[in-house]
Amino acid sequence: MLARRLAEAPALLADGATGTNLFQVGLVSGESPELWNVDHPDRIRALHRAFVAAGSDVILTNSFGCNRRRLALHRLESRTRELAERAAALARAEADAAGRPVVVAGSVGPTGDLLAPLGPLSEEEAVEVFLEQMEGLRDGGADVMWIETMSAVDEMRAAATAAAKLGLPFTLTASFDTAGRTMMGLSPGAFAAFARALPAAPVAIGSNCGVGAPDLLASILGITEGDPDAVVIAKANAGVPQWIGDEIRYSGSPELMGLYAHLALDAGARIVGGCCGNTPGHVAAMRRALDHHRAGARPDLARIAAEVGALTQPLASAGAGEGRRPRRRG
Repeated sequence: MLARRLAEAPALLADGATGTNLFQVGLVSGESPELWNVDHPDRIRALHRAFVAAGSDVILTNSFGCNRRRLALHRLESRTRELAERAAALARAEADAAGRPVVVAGSVGPTGDLLAPLGPLSEEEAVEVFLEQMEGLRDGGADVMWIETMSAVDEMRAAATAAAKLGLPFTLTASFDTAGRTMMGLSPGAFAAFARALPAAPVAIGSNCGVGAPDLLASILGITEGDPDAVVIAKANAGVPQWIGDEIRYSGSPELMGLYAHLALDAGARIVGGCCGNTPGHVAAMRRALDHHRAGARPDLARIAAEVGALTQPLASAGAGEGRRPRRRG
């Protein structure tokens, strides 16, 4: 369904944050958001409904950490498939009630473990972890597997392999939150080359989360330079988180995220949305931007800084060590 919608429209709007918005309605730090799919389904559906009302064409399921490795932290690993299926079913219900086509994207985040030799999980074991989660998302009605916030190529490959084994379409986004690279040292250009070489092609690739809209836009420029033909996703945080009293708030206003949406389109993105800190209000501002966008020149870093702010982190230089894992500390 995602591929069909991309063929029908020049750009699609994704949704905003899940966790940030759930904290506003009662989720407590340390609690499993995925358990809310059965304990508070009304609140999960209400959030999906709000994003649909704001104009989202793609909504992500409440399943980012719904794999047995992460759920084990809450002693919920035996309920992995149940919670994943329920997450997709809740989003599916709101998508089907929308009165227009809305894609249900099954959110698949990292396992939470480093893969061997740096960590305890082999790539083959990671494939099995992702398979279990994706089977539940598929059975609940997800249209596409939305593999997101990845940093290591071996874990990306494991997730992509799981989707391919199930014959499911998938997208792939990385978080370039460390001087313009992922935590494991992968640059946007190298990420684009890696995704292009996968045996099963993603429907779309891109960047999400990170350290704010300017930095994410810089990563989109790198991805589109690395693969000008790719369908690209941009899903930025709403600015930088700040402590205000006992609450974390994000600095980016809906107006700023509207400007970001214009820049993302000019940078080559086809799917635009928000990650941490983005409320339905932010998403509505992005909807207005997409609906009234007039194509402009491809932005450079100077234009990005002038319109949405300077980069939070200076970009690492390209060169030797592209995409390598960091060394162990001796």
